[in-house]
Amino acid sequence: MTLFDAITTPLTRRLREGLDRIAAAMRADEWGVAEEAGLTPTQLHALTFIAGRGDAGLRLRAVAEHLGVTQPTATDSIAALARKGLVAKLPEAQDKRAVAIRVTPAGCDVVRAIGLAMTSAERALETLTPQEQQTLLALVIKTIRALQQAKAIPPQRLCVTCRHFRPYAHEDAELPHHCALVDAAFGGRHLRLDCPEHDAAPQPLLEEAWRAFERAP
Repeated sequence: MTLFDAITTPLTRRLREGLDRIAAAMRADEWGVAEEAGLTPTQLHALTFIAGRGDAGLRLRAVAEHLGVTQPTATDSIAALARKGLVAKLPEAQDKRAVAIRVTPAGCDVVRAIGLAMTSAERALETLTPQEQQTLLALVIKTIRALQQAKAIPPQRLCVTCRHFRPYAHEDAELPHHCALVDAAFGGRHLRLDCPEHDAAPQPLLEEAWRAFERAP
């Protein structure tokens, strides 16, 4: 690529190229962490997703939608996790005819161990200042929301799309937001990308909260 080509390349294209390189490093991290646990990356994602839903468990379809894979692929991953004793299939609490997939104590142990692993991507992110990390988190959330609206990814359980989210409800610059579910203030660095207590906001409330969030001081 010539200098002229670089100058005329849209910024969005260069950003995508940069994110592709970061994603490649993160995929390598995932393979390393998964192999250490004796899992594939898909099995690892499924296990951590199920563990994040607590005792309620999940139906297979929900796992497949979250992972962005077909139900047969999700079935294979769940079957492998069950053989390893990391998940169990039990009757759903509210519908005994349905099956819910729940994490076992052994699966919880694996998830805790995975959470302690420091990846190369996390070490790279630690080179950013706390303010840079918080700004990047906000930009990641904005990008995820745009992808979700374009139906390029499944619905995500973001703070900013939850009915309990109250952006900039407090004057405290460190803890400006409010979660109505737990009645507590929290900061931008605490914004979650996958909250197990997430309750999707109706469209009018969602749009109102997002406009308030975008008008960051």
